[in-house]
Amino acid sequence: MYGTIDGFTYGAATPLAAYLMACLGGALGLRCTARSVRTQRSWKAGWLALGSASIGTGIWTMHFIAMMGFHVKETPIGFDIPITVLSLVVAIVVVGIGVFMVGYRGTSRGVLLSAGVFTGLGVAGMHYIGMSAMRMQGHLEYSVPTVLLSVLIAVVAATAALWAAVTIQGFRASLASSMVMGVAVTGMHYTGMAAVRVRLDDVLSATVDGEAPASLILPMLIGPVIFLVIAGTIIMFDPLLVLGEGEWNEKKADRAHRTPPPPPRPVWPVWPPEEEPAQVRASRPAPRHGRQEYRDG
Repeated sequence: MYGTIDGFTYGAATPLAAYLMACLGGALGLRCTARSVRTQRSWKAGWLALGSASIGTGIWTMHFIAMMGFHVKETPIGFDIPITVLSLVVAIVVVGIGVFMVGYRGTSRGVLLSAGVFTGLGVAGMHYIGMSAMRMQGHLEYSVPTVLLSVLIAVVAATAALWAAVTIQGFRASLASSMVMGVAVTGMHYTGMAAVRVRLDDVLSATVDGEAPASLILPMLIGPVIFLVIAGTIIMFDPLLVLGEGEWNEKKADRAHRTPPPPPRPVWPVWPPEEEPAQVRASRPAPRHGRQEYRDG
């Protein structure tokens, strides 16, 4: 017997909130990755670590916000906390491998493809480990073709996002790439959820309808959301991360260009008193405060 699944218990609220968190994590992580490519080696590891943690935390938060709307009518749902935390660690570590590859090995096609595979597998691994943390009176079954499609979406999205982060400069361009990554990551999640069926146990110990796990998930989200806020604050105080190196240099040059230079002082030719034309003598400014007339400019 299969359970009755509703993946949108709260309507569009959970998909929209999940998408926004995926965009936030992607934007922070991609900007940090781009910053590491243009920074000194002594700071590179710090920016890459912050970027890895931001992407991993963002997609983990996206996953569990989306799972708040997952409901099985015939059984309540719980979560195994250690496995849930493991899914976050896997996301950060595996995504970090791909991010560090770009930061230290360059942005050639081979490196970007390899880094995209690792980053995409980190996204997919987080999703399916997080799904294995679910506890209910039954077990999950998956459609293998749909699972493979979800993994492919994650890898392609991660590769494209990394390419955009290190190739396209500027805040607006990176914002657009993070929005695309948010669509892809959220789409990967719901593609994976479309592969799920819940086979119920033969004997159910509970006769009441199952409850959506929002009350269980919300406390787990507090720490990751605080981290993303802190990461965003760090980025806000770095103009190179907000504007990008090109726009930052252009902005400084524009400010310098808009500052008008001081007007040149008039230069009057020097004439001997007996040879100075009357018209030139009349055009000279009158001396002020008893000072002598300025003659040599």
